[in-house]
Amino acid sequence: MDIIDTPVQSRDKTILELRDFSRKLVRELGFMRNTLADSGLAPSAVHAIIEIGATPGIQARDIATILRLDKSNASRQIARLEAAGLVTRQTSSEDARSSELYLTTAGQKLRRKIDKFATDQVSDALRRMVPEDQQTLVRSLALYADALAHGHDHEHKTPHAARTESARIVEGYRPGCIGDIASLHARFYAHHARFGVFFERRVATELAAFAEGLPAQGKALWLVMEGERTLGSLAIDGDTSTRVAHLRWFIIDDALRGSGMGRQLMERATAFVDAHYDETYLCTFKSLDAARHLYESSGFVLSDEAEGTQWGATVIEQRFTRRPVR
Repeated sequence: MDIIDTPVQSRDKTILELRDFSRKLVRELGFMRNTLADSGLAPSAVHAIIEIGATPGIQARDIATILRLDKSNASRQIARLEAAGLVTRQTSSEDARSSELYLTTAGQKLRRKIDKFATDQVSDALRRMVPEDQQTLVRSLALYADALAHGHDHEHKTPHAARTESARIVEGYRPGCIGDIASLHARFYAHHARFGVFFERRVATELAAFAEGLPAQGKALWLVMEGERTLGSLAIDGDTSTRVAHLRWFIIDDALRGSGMGRQLMERATAFVDAHYDETYLCTFKSLDAARHLYESSGFVLSDEAEGTQWGATVIEQRFTRRPVR
């Protein structure tokens, strides 16, 4: 059978097609309407509800950064949500000049309604696609969204994004890092996998036991630090007798998204394991496609996948394995 290479499409045509698809997505998802997700709220207010629900205690300036809104627009949206009884403010325990945002009972009820609306909308669309196309779609959209965000962050520096420029990578335990890392994991996986206190406790206790044994042969911990705060981490927990390493506790704060810090951590880890081990594995969960792209670009391949409940909720657990190129 003859093999025919598909001609590479011109960049200009790709741009035009992506713009066309983007406009269609905006229309079909309802962003051209005055309200979104059958909520009675404007699209930016709906997204503010989602972000506050995902990160209780988030500050208004962070909402503005995440939603790409100017401060005055974000303030107006939050004020309207407060007036509607959906959001409440509390003075920050760390800085009396700042306030933290939380959903009220009514706000939490509305967020559940929004989640159901969005889930039903996506589910209905996915039923019209075969599973292979669904996974291709998710991974492609994750890459496209990250590329857009990366370009936006470089073109429009915000005070929040500028804080990441002072971040640095250090090796080894630092006071407070265990709590920071456990907090990063708890917030991220509560949003993406609905994990709760069981998961947060396991992260904190297992990480504490690991850090207590450092320094140790074949083990390493890298932290992304901004001042005294830990905004990212990655650890190698290996057994030099079996020459198999476990990559653990890899996480990056949302403030560092697009900064390249995650890739820098992975590069340090892969250089370390290539010098000490014959195989490295990591465990994660299905649907975290941006992370999967980084793993695969670093040489990891999916080696196992199964439903599991060991973290306090039912998820599809995945194991990725990497062997160094000799």
